[in-house]
Amino acid sequence: MDPRTKASLLWGVVGGLAFLVLVQGYELLAGTPVSLPAKAGVALAVGVGATLAAYRMQPRLFGNESP
Repeated sequence: MDPRTKASLLWGVVGGLAFLVLVQGYELLAGTPVSLPAKAGVALAVGVGATLAAYRMQPRLFGNESP
């Protein structure tokens, strides 16, 4: 697998899991449950969005690394 694709997919997983952690914190603090389909749907959307953003932005960010 291409390293760029692999890195983008991993960022997508991180984004989806981070969203699920935030929803869990919301449920614990607010006491209001969020339905499982809503969690899964939004986590999937966040994961796909993070994957696409990471894939598109990687060449631009790669050139901005400091030596």
